[in-house]
Amino acid sequence: MDRIFLARLAGLAVFDPVGDQIGRIRDVVVSLRGPLPPRVHGFVVEVQPRRRVFLPITRITSIEVGAVIFTGKLNMRRFEQRSTETLAIGELLDLAVEFKGERVTVQDLAMEQPRPSDWLIAKVAVRRGTRRRGETHVVDWDEVTGFGVAQKDQGAANLLAAFEALRPADLANMLHELPDKRMAEVASALNDDRLADVLEELPERDQVIVLSRLNRERAADVLEAMSPDDATDLLQELPPEQAEGLLRLMVPEEAAPVRRLLTYAEHTAGGMMTTEPVILPPTSTVAEALAHVRQQEQTPAVAAQVYVTRPPGETPTGRFLGVVHFQRLLREPPSTLLGGVIDITVDPIRPEFTIPEVACYLATYNLVAAPVVDEHGRLLGAVTVDDVLDHMLPQDWRERQ
Repeated sequence: MDRIFLARLAGLAVFDPVGDQIGRIRDVVVSLRGPLPPRVHGFVVEVQPRRRVFLPITRITSIEVGAVIFTGKLNMRRFEQRSTETLAIGELLDLAVEFKGERVTVQDLAMEQPRPSDWLIAKVAVRRGTRRRGETHVVDWDEVTGFGVAQKDQGAANLLAAFEALRPADLANMLHELPDKRMAEVASALNDDRLADVLEELPERDQVIVLSRLNRERAADVLEAMSPDDATDLLQELPPEQAEGLLRLMVPEEAAPVRRLLTYAEHTAGGMMTTEPVILPPTSTVAEALAHVRQQEQTPAVAAQVYVTRPPGETPTGRFLGVVHFQRLLREPPSTLLGGVIDITVDPIRPEFTIPEVACYLATYNLVAAPVVDEHGRLLGAVTVDDVLDHMLPQDWRERQ
């Protein structure tokens, strides 16, 4: 009898009958039946653009190493979890249960096929002791109790291990589909940098839920790890006294740009700009500029151009001189000074520009980012095209996906 462990299915590619990949498995839908092995209904499959749909287990023709193949047509209606259904990976992994009177942790679940087109969760991989010092046992489903009991604090180590390779946007999409309690538990188990990246991709409601679940000191640490513009957007969703309390807990150097952004109206260039573009003096070389834009933490939109200013090299800077586009950097000798390759045709915008005005500016000049300067000609930051899209799309666009 075939036995398939569910955690190994997470992220597995799904192919249609002609061999085209249509998505990846994100979870397994089951129905709990007390002491009886849960019945597997099917898979939650993520298709582009980040839509989660349901694939019945009866459509599956083959589950192989690296691929799941199905027959028939896939219903593209968005998956909606019913009250009688449970997400095996998202909700059951890391659950504390009892095995032979001892409290153990669920590491994985295994499904078996006793009859054609009928899959059951027959085995449970449980761990005694800690993750470092303990032992794993694979036992029958009816030997374990406690799956139907609500738990105050459920771990997330095994769930996160199953989705370790997910991009922040995909992990955020997976968290969004979980119940609020489980979403907050899983999010809080991430390290600060990973959680900051995921928070930036979550809908505002989910951001508030996750941040409110953290203790105040850790919430401040996560805000420090976020980009200032995203941290500002999140703080604007909190009650003013709570936002101010978190700002006071942040390192002053990290809180300063956030406080500066909070002084601008939300739907203006100043309110949505990043305060951390790539900034260099005119005496820097092309080689130095390329070293800055190739850094992994730079997003493609931010790395598309270098802003040349007089010192200091942090916003607000000295006088803004112009931009050097990434393509120009690739065409010039490494020793060339930036002051000699500045594009002086790109005029900066002011922080009070509205979102439609910024969008028209980017479209007119075919740019992915625009420099923002104050009345004294000092660089304050840069507005990127992804920031503009985020503010122009409907407020619930992430949920609609």
